[in-house]
Amino acid sequence: MASASSLGDVLFRNSRTFAERPALFLAPPKGSDVFTPITYTELWERVRGFAGALRDYGVERGDRVSIFAENSPEWAIFDWACQTLGIVVVPIYPTLPPDQAQHILRDCGAKLVIVGTAELGKKVGDVPFLLVRGEGSLAEKAAQSTIDDAAWAAIRESVLPDDTATIIYTSGTTGLPKGVMLSHRACMHAIEFGPRTISIDKDDLFFSFLPLCHVYERIAGHFLPIGIGASIAYARNLASIASDLAKVNPTVMFCVPRFLEAFFDRVTEHVKKQSPLRQKLFKLAIAQGVKKARGQFAPLQPLLDTLVMKKVRERVGMRMRYFVSGGAALAPHVAEFYLATGLVVLQGYGLTETAGPCSINHPDRNKYWTVGEPLGMEITLAADGEILVRGNGVMTGYYNMPEETARAIDTEGWFHTGDIGVWEGPSLKITDRKKDLLVLGNGKNIAPQLLENRLRESELIQEVVVLGDGQEYCAALIVPAFEKVRKALGLADTEPLADRDDVRKLIKAEVDAVNKTLASFEMVKKFALLETPFSIESGELTPTLKVKRKVVLERNAEKAVTLFR
Repeated sequence: MASASSLGDVLFRNSRTFAERPALFLAPPKGSDVFTPITYTELWERVRGFAGALRDYGVERGDRVSIFAENSPEWAIFDWACQTLGIVVVPIYPTLPPDQAQHILRDCGAKLVIVGTAELGKKVGDVPFLLVRGEGSLAEKAAQSTIDDAAWAAIRESVLPDDTATIIYTSGTTGLPKGVMLSHRACMHAIEFGPRTISIDKDDLFFSFLPLCHVYERIAGHFLPIGIGASIAYARNLASIASDLAKVNPTVMFCVPRFLEAFFDRVTEHVKKQSPLRQKLFKLAIAQGVKKARGQFAPLQPLLDTLVMKKVRERVGMRMRYFVSGGAALAPHVAEFYLATGLVVLQGYGLTETAGPCSINHPDRNKYWTVGEPLGMEITLAADGEILVRGNGVMTGYYNMPEETARAIDTEGWFHTGDIGVWEGPSLKITDRKKDLLVLGNGKNIAPQLLENRLRESELIQEVVVLGDGQEYCAALIVPAFEKVRKALGLADTEPLADRDDVRKLIKAEVDAVNKTLASFEMVKKFALLETPFSIESGELTPTLKVKRKVVLERNAEKAVTLFR
């Protein structure tokens, strides 16, 4: 059989090939713990209803339709329906404020918006909208709609690999977001090359909880599983992830470092409450597990794995084969914890402009301090170390922004990522963002991301922004890990922290410990504590939880200035 020409074609073929196999496991309603399976045949029928409803509303091939909603099965079904009709899907984070949402809708020329709640509908301005589910919603209309098979097939078959499947607006750490145009070919890239690298197939069950608005979950946790005939189980909500994992018992989970770090923190906090003997056994199990993973002599590992680490693995279900982590670097001590537990964490790398993953670690060659080997894409380094990517996954350009597109993709087809990297054999290691490099007054170049990651390894430090461009030394704005600092010092929950000498002393000890591992010109000589955590709502974090350095510096300009006096 010839390869599929579009995402809609992928779903059509697999709805026949895997007809009675489960495609989706829907989160249980309140009062139930049962995840409901939906077969590939049933998924196709639901997509048919959504496609009919969209046609009833006059949406045609090539139109842009936006979805402004939290994750739900209807989100996924809506997306697939659009792909069968050649409609361009423009997802919007439900956390975005009205002005940003309306900018996206105006810029893409959306014909219709599908919203998750009536409150979100109030944010879309004068663009027509429908609720995704509930009374009068797209889902309700879909239950009453159908579409002629011959007409539907004709539309689906007319969609070409290079047609635009989606426009995803980059959250951006500065300025307004840009609309990244991804073709069907680009979105299908991971379907072709993912299984070749990490040995995933139709028997895998993916657990989905990351935002479908983001390219990572959309490509890897949505298109990829259905593209290989596997199954997807959806988390009920973020608070229920731990219990959902135990019930679903998945084999693959795409996640971000913050999830892995939170799980690590929960385990270590639990261990601290145990007897001294159990604490000692846990530390020994970590040490032996790391040695075993590195191929070193570890005679006690099998026993300690049974006594200690098996219980850790049970928390995520006993079938978990891979955690695939992306979006940021995973702290080395956290990565080593997972090595010791026997839970495989594969770090990867990608951007919205590369349709998600363009490199990933191989399970048999897992260098956790790198982002792995190219995933069916060409990757090279420019003279200044910038990572350049070329291949089918690269975007066709920024919507309505030809000059920005020309700056991003050169005449030879290389996309300039703005990230700085080095090769370690066939594996790529990210060292910094090109635009974030600091040049000290003495001419020394500093990669702030490296320093920030080192400092964030401390359990007492939540966020860091390192400064020093044009200055004689490095300084930092630090957000303490409030709960842990208060616990360490026995302070009340309402106690302000930023101006307390004992808090400064505690954080200084953490900074000094990191400084001992750095060259003298890299050391953080001064720091200021911030009283308020960074958040998406307050504007310091992007929807994908990246720190907006420019915003942080603007809002803390006075403190930043005092650090260099």
